[in-house]
Amino acid sequence: MQTGSPSPPSRAIVTPFARALALLAAFSPGEKWLGNRDFTSRTHLPPSTVTRIAQTLVVLGYLARNDDTRKYRLTASALALGYGATVNSEIQRTAQTYMRAFAQRQKVHVNLSSRDRLDMIVLETCRALESTLAFNLHVGARLSIASSPAGWALLAALPELERYYLLENVERRMPREWPRLRRRALEAIAQVRWTGFCTSLGEWDSEIGTVAAPLLVEEHAPQVITCIGANHQMTKARVEREVGPQLLAMIAAIHDRVAP
Repeated sequence: MQTGSPSPPSRAIVTPFARALALLAAFSPGEKWLGNRDFTSRTHLPPSTVTRIAQTLVVLGYLARNDDTRKYRLTASALALGYGATVNSEIQRTAQTYMRAFAQRQKVHVNLSSRDRLDMIVLETCRALESTLAFNLHVGARLSIASSPAGWALLAALPELERYYLLENVERRMPREWPRLRRRALEAIAQVRWTGFCTSLGEWDSEIGTVAAPLLVEEHAPQVITCIGANHQMTKARVEREVGPQLLAMIAAIHDRVAP
């Protein structure tokens, strides 16, 4: 996974601080320990720089080091940074209530996600008790911004310059897959503009259908709500007539509750 920041360069950026954040962001869900080689490949920083930053983060209490394996893990101090951001999100608290009701009514999984560099990261997830779908995205899971409905929905909501800047980064980092990813992303962006949501019905997995739409609230970063169900439930006709419009209605209700 690429962890370098795709944001436009700025004179305000403090490079050592940005590099330290890149190391902390290198961890993915399910990975407890990472070594210097892992950090180097994921951040594209020189090994000597990785070593110095990792040692500093240990001293500051954000990483713990296992001397036997020479690997590092996140500490409670690092986890508290993300926890503080999520528990204080009014959007997330409000969305959870609506998402839970929607999931039960439609018998699907519903996720709230936001962008983290070239990924979408899941912030909240709800599922219907009656859902038979084994697939489930847990909080903290990451999806590529260029190859997931959540990513496409977010790209559709961004200003044109920001959207193309991100896609240029995807092209540089995934050149072989780029023609296919570009075509599919542009199709989905056009779908969001036309209908308000985008879909992937059995495209990546024949058992799964997905619908995603952006949630835009002034003074907040763009977020996306995604509905995932068994493919036999998520037929094109049902998505267009029922699931998609109801997803948009839910997003409008959340917006009205949290908009300044």
